[in-house]
Amino acid sequence: MLNYLTKDDPEIAGLVAKEAQRIETTLNLIAAENHSPPAIMEALGSVFNTKTIEGYPGRRFHAGCGNADEVERIAVDRCKALFGADYANVQPHSGTAANLAVYFSVLDVGDRVLAMRLSHGGHLSHGHKASITSRCFQFRHYGLTRETERVDYDEVHRLALAFRPKMIVAGASSYPRLIDYRKMADIAKDVSAYLFSDMAHLAGLVAAKTIPSPVPHCDFVTFTCYKTLMGGRGGVILAREPLKAHVDKSVFPGCQGTSAVNLIAAKALIFKLAMAPEFIRIQENTLSNAVCLADRLQRLGYRIVTGGTDNHQVLVDVGSRGMTGGKAESILEAVGIIANRNVIPTDAGEGRKVSGIRLGTSAVSTRGMGLEEMKRIADLIHGSLGQDGEPGILKGVSEDVKKLCSSFPVYP
Repeated sequence: MLNYLTKDDPEIAGLVAKEAQRIETTLNLIAAENHSPPAIMEALGSVFNTKTIEGYPGRRFHAGCGNADEVERIAVDRCKALFGADYANVQPHSGTAANLAVYFSVLDVGDRVLAMRLSHGGHLSHGHKASITSRCFQFRHYGLTRETERVDYDEVHRLALAFRPKMIVAGASSYPRLIDYRKMADIAKDVSAYLFSDMAHLAGLVAAKTIPSPVPHCDFVTFTCYKTLMGGRGGVILAREPLKAHVDKSVFPGCQGTSAVNLIAAKALIFKLAMAPEFIRIQENTLSNAVCLADRLQRLGYRIVTGGTDNHQVLVDVGSRGMTGGKAESILEAVGIIANRNVIPTDAGEGRKVSGIRLGTSAVSTRGMGLEEMKRIADLIHGSLGQDGEPGILKGVSEDVKKLCSSFPVYP
């Protein structure tokens, strides 16, 4: 399959082969990752990778765009149908690029935005000090209640009334519960603010209608295609029809130049695949698997942030067991369980403290694993973390991980 690459650059070809082997022999619990169908890989590696386009279908700044125009039109039409949206822009290179385009479509530099705090589940592009967004706009952040670790909508309303933002962000990166978009829409309406949902993590679940959609309630919705949606890289913006011109100008020429046609082709493909029964079945299993994984870990003595999950994410407080998130991540990687350390609400105000690990069930569900495998994975996690890295036990867990993976190949 890598005939040309093997000839022209054996070193890189070797690393591609090693990565394919790593994927097959490890359990991917990264909530922001998934396994894409082979057809997605073909679209990403197609000749569309070489085409330069600027502008929109029928209004390009380069010749030879007829086929690219048709690809983009198909992607837009399928996306609108899949999510029930008035309008879709499929050109953003990434989720953060899509978010930036939304901000600059209707906001001026210095305008006020209310969003979820990073340590409570928000994203860097929601106004964190490390993000350029915090240098462009005035952000204030809402958080979760100490008791339930869930959004307090009354508090969000009070903050909105006091801060008077021009935009409210109802979205998260590591929040395992559903967001009440209707309540957020009511709050936004009360202060005459735009409502923007970043559903980067949830797009696949929303597409399959396994969880509520933000689209009917929001002025803007963004998402990425490679998480629960199972597609290739890249971002998408959905918006109400009256905002179409604002978003189009903000994406091009406002925030980026030429778009990646190969990414747009992969987006068109995944929007088609997401309408099929098999995709819906995987998303349903992703939800039930997450609930099962959270329940099993709780039974094994781990504190689960918010007490459970309503989506594909499970946040585990390993700090309550005297371990840092970084150490837990390293131990799990050593046995072939791939997860990521993550801040949790109790870390807020504690500097660089990271007490959690974030687990996601999308990739293992795509492999075909079910409830029994989730229980087994929870036991393997406990067998690794519970022994605090004892080499003999970790070797046994590693072998069990490989056996489990071999029964559920990513690419049979």
